Amino acid sequence: MERSAALLLVLALVNISCCCLDPPAAYRFTGAVCRLTYPAAVVLNEKTTEVIQAAFQHAKYPSVEGQRSIGFGTVKYGFHNLEIHNLSIGKSEFELKENEGIGISISNVSAVFKGTINYGYGSWLLDLKQSVDFEVESQIDLVINPKLYCGKGKVAADTSDCYLTFHKLKLLLQGDREPGWLKRMFTDIVTFTVKLVVKSQICKEINNVANILADFIQEQAEQFLSDGDIGVDISVTSSPIIKSNYIESYHKSLVMYNNTKSDLSTSVFNPSQLTENRMLYFWISDGLLDPLMSAAHHDGRFSRNISGTELTDLFQTELSSARPELLNKWLSSEGPMLKARSVSVPHMWTTTEGTSVRAVAGVELLLDSQDMPALYFETDVTVVVNASYAEKKLILKASAERISITKISTSEGPTEMEENLRGYLQEAVEKMGIPKVISYLEPELTALMDEQGLNLFDIINPEVSPQDGYVIVQLDFGFPQHLLVEFLKRTLN
Repeated sequence: MERSAALLLVLALVNISCCCLDPPAAYRFTGAVCRLTYPAAVVLNEKTTEVIQAAFQHAKYPSVEGQRSIGFGTVKYGFHNLEIHNLSIGKSEFELKENEGIGISISNVSAVFKGTINYGYGSWLLDLKQSVDFEVESQIDLVINPKLYCGKGKVAADTSDCYLTFHKLKLLLQGDREPGWLKRMFTDIVTFTVKLVVKSQICKEINNVANILADFIQEQAEQFLSDGDIGVDISVTSSPIIKSNYIESYHKSLVMYNNTKSDLSTSVFNPSQLTENRMLYFWISDGLLDPLMSAAHHDGRFSRNISGTELTDLFQTELSSARPELLNKWLSSEGPMLKARSVSVPHMWTTTEGTSVRAVAGVELLLDSQDMPALYFETDVTVVVNASYAEKKLILKASAERISITKISTSEGPTEMEENLRGYLQEAVEKMGIPKVISYLEPELTALMDEQGLNLFDIINPEVSPQDGYVIVQLDFGFPQHLLVEFLKRTLN
């Protein structure tokens, strides 16, 4: 009985981990949240017309065949090669409908549809077959009410609530040179068929484009959070929430490394932790940041070698402790090199004071003349880091909270100078080591983010706000034109 209960519990947890939940139930499995407020939606809506244009241009219009009885005979007809030309779109308006969806109105869509009519008239007196090119000038208003939902672990869009209003449909048959009876006969047939085909295909293509766009955005986010063997699963834990002032999506944000995936079931997210004053908010849990730190450690990313003038300059830093003679001797030897690396998994947690990182670093001083390190020591360090982003650069401010030298050994063996060396190294870690690490991290993390395209965004006044168990990043932005260009390339190809 106990085993059966345990099995049911495991199955329930598996079911929770792979399915979309109601938002309140999903919060504790949520590692990252994105809140897009109304002003941001206004900026994005500026380019809605270009996405709709892509839908019109990308739509495939099928051939249509039919027949109609006229007098003593039957007219058989077929519409082929329907294409869209001279497309222009007026303006787009939108509305966030609370707990429903998004209302989008596109007005003054002008287009010319061109194609070929193959027709035949058959009776006991006459058998006529003919082909004629036609154009239909149109003016259309388009209304779409997309709904966002959780589909296969991703944000998906349902735009089936879509309809077109035709304000103008004017038929031209080969420049109007054909006989009047033909035009009169086909006017109703052509206009009805064009309405039917265009509405069906445009609404179908808008749904297709909307989901391509949703996938594209999520792929871009996953790529931004991935590097080498380290990735992040940003599958959604719930359907997005739409309020009158914002849209909010909830993501697992599980770190993937070497076929393993982190776990998260104790997130502290609550919607009240975010406001609506800025255009875009990212809520990031310690449950994402700490596993990222762990994966970076296992991937060997926290290691550095320092030699030459860089090493010499590093030890020019003034300290209150005098540099031990033994260390002077080693540094003046031939080819000294300092190697530093993390020797155990670092841990990260966030409070209102900043992001705290605890790490144990192993440092060895190597000399060309010796096979064994002249000096090896380990230091257990806790630092509090505050991050900001300005002029497209990451800025880190770190302060030491706790430093201890936990292990020390030299090629000279135990010496009476060891305690002096320990005291000197503890101060050196604080005043030389930590600033040196920060001086590496700032440009390298900036370069990594630039590699993922962050520098292409027009980011305005970003703020990083550490809280208890999570970080909030809030910002305003200009329209990401480069993403639209990339998306349209993909869609139209």
